[in-house]
Amino acid sequence: MTSIEASTSTHGRPIDPYELGHADVLATGHGEAGPASKRVVIAFGFWIFLLSDIVMFSAFFAAHAVLQTATDGGPSGRDLFNPTNVAIETACLLVSSFTCGLSAVATNARNFFWTQAMLLATGLLGLAFLSFEAHEFSGMIASGAGPERSAFLSSFFALVGLHGLHVSVGLLWLGTMMAQLIVKGFGPILYRLICFNLFWHVLDIIWIAIFTVVYLIGEGR
Repeated sequence: MTSIEASTSTHGRPIDPYELGHADVLATGHGEAGPASKRVVIAFGFWIFLLSDIVMFSAFFAAHAVLQTATDGGPSGRDLFNPTNVAIETACLLVSSFTCGLSAVATNARNFFWTQAMLLATGLLGLAFLSFEAHEFSGMIASGAGPERSAFLSSFFALVGLHGLHVSVGLLWLGTMMAQLIVKGFGPILYRLICFNLFWHVLDIIWIAIFTVVYLIGEGR
């Protein structure tokens, strides 16, 4: 029986659908009127958080785009950036995004071993990325090209450092979930694993933008 058929009284008088309320009118049996699943609600809420984070990154990108040539007679990107190191950093983060996706597949299958293995691989690749980034920062600062040297370097350290801070927080989150997975199993942390996947993939997308705007374009100036 459809919702429209159900909207007829026992006396055969058609009832205005709005007398029943919108929920009854829209309940077609295909899920339109029912509440969304917990997975959808949590993912939607987390996407709102991620979008707010992307807005913040956009402001840092805009500042760096304006200040890329403000070297004040100091070194520019062409003088400072090591293409080999940047390529290795990018490769580490791209592969970590792939292993993170594999962990989501294993999570959906409730496969404990492969979930942990792929999360571990993701964490190790993230640590490798951070180590290369820290080496780059320390080398620049040691050569006198710290954030205080010019507006260009201030914007560079702010933007790239903000991304590195997010990766560091992500690794702490990852380690915590791996420990919780051992103790509690999938049930209590399933949605946290889903949110972590979204978070990590967004960081990967942001890094592609940094690689393009800061390193590729910056090195050519």
